[in-house]
Amino acid sequence: MSIEQTGWFKVAFRVQGSVIPTIFGRVLLCGAFGLFISVLSFYKIQVAGKALGGIIPSIVLGLLLVFRTNTAYERFWEGRKAWGSIVNNTRNLSRSIWVAIAELDLTHRIEKERVLKLLVAFAVATKLHLRSQQVDERLEKLVSASQFTKLQSANNPPLEIAFWISDYLQAKQEQGQLDLFQMNELQKILNSLVDMLGACERILRTPMPLAYAIHLKQLLMLYCLLLPFQIVEELMWWTAPAIALVSFTLFGIEAIGVEIENPFGTDPNDLPLDNICTTIERNIEDLISIEPHYRRSSMYGISAGEQLN
Repeated sequence: MSIEQTGWFKVAFRVQGSVIPTIFGRVLLCGAFGLFISVLSFYKIQVAGKALGGIIPSIVLGLLLVFRTNTAYERFWEGRKAWGSIVNNTRNLSRSIWVAIAELDLTHRIEKERVLKLLVAFAVATKLHLRSQQVDERLEKLVSASQFTKLQSANNPPLEIAFWISDYLQAKQEQGQLDLFQMNELQKILNSLVDMLGACERILRTPMPLAYAIHLKQLLMLYCLLLPFQIVEELMWWTAPAIALVSFTLFGIEAIGVEIENPFGTDPNDLPLDNICTTIERNIEDLISIEPHYRRSSMYGISAGEQLN
């Protein structure tokens, strides 16, 4: 069930997953400053300044915030598309391996099951790699002991796993269990998996330019600190709540951009990579439980032609 289906008011007043804990201190600071300006105005100290309204036009700040949020969401959506491609390519590659590669004995069946588990391992390793986490028991159950040892010292574990899958396909082609055309097609799908790994790495390692982030934060703070001088004459004691509301809106929009610009973490607003990897694992398990038609015939020493007759 999506969060929108839990009820409008439940979503509106939900704190977990929102940016309120992040911006709460800044909002309080701006509200307290607005109250301070109200106190000065109450004691007849001249603090009102309409001319200050032209220093940072609202439209300029709004455009900067919109650009910031759109850029962050583009990174989030690109990451989601990359993981969608990982799911689809994994399904296509596993299905093709399971059906196309001939099984001459039980050993070949075991090898195919192992290489299909390597596809699950690729997804799990990619998730851990993007989160800068070390390989752990989640990968240990999907690969052999020697492979797990190699992954522990590998700089790029998913790339290492992709090499093992490619090596398996090449070996099967040389052994005559896979023709050259099929092998090339399977290698193309595997290359697409590696391309999606590279796309995720590009998102992760291309942060928002530091100068832009600094300048936006400076403008936000200046705007929120100058605004009380513009409205205190009209709002008086309502200046503090008004400033708190404005700062809550502006800081919230900026914080959302920061929250979603790296979509591969473990925060509530990040991509559900654990669920995606679980889906891939279930797909592979379901596939392994299916016996292709040619295998149902050959396992019992009956040719396909004899079965049709």
